[in-house]
Amino acid sequence: MRRRREREEGQQEFETEVLEIRRVSKTTKGGKNLSFRVTVVVGDRQGRVGVGKGNTREIPPAIQQAIRDAKRNLITVPIVNGTIPHEVIGEFKAAKVLLKPAYPGTGVIAGATVGTICRLAGIKDILTKAMGSTNPLNLARATIEGLKQLRTAEEVARLRDKSVQEVLHVHAEAERS
Repeated sequence: MRRRREREEGQQEFETEVLEIRRVSKTTKGGKNLSFRVTVVVGDRQGRVGVGKGNTREIPPAIQQAIRDAKRNLITVPIVNGTIPHEVIGEFKAAKVLLKPAYPGTGVIAGATVGTICRLAGIKDILTKAMGSTNPLNLARATIEGLKQLRTAEEVARLRDKSVQEVLHVHAEAERS
């Protein structure tokens, strides 16, 4: 009983949003087999977000499958003052997404797919640009790849065995030149 309650509470902490429902078909010797591919984003608006894909003959089971897949593929996004710590380009197949930090009050400047992922991750201010393919599934995966690359100043300092001030100071000098 206790495990079920914990599981239910765990299920409720994530918001889900359907990005795309697409009818796909496979031609076989016996004719065309129709099914539906659903792309879903789950997030807690506190730095955790995931994208999933479900493919079945009916839409409701495909959505459930996509939600399970998205929860299996959750990532943690470092958020600093409501935005991302630095500029990054995410790539997946032919889709590219440029993610840039923005000043407070800017909002989420993004298309439907990238904007949904950023909002569910908890990012309040960001500038984005989708380049290349605009296929929602590839764009979503490119956005996730970009968000995976993000590092805070503390993480970079720890990896380089330096203090945060040294890392930020080096960064400031590089921008001046």
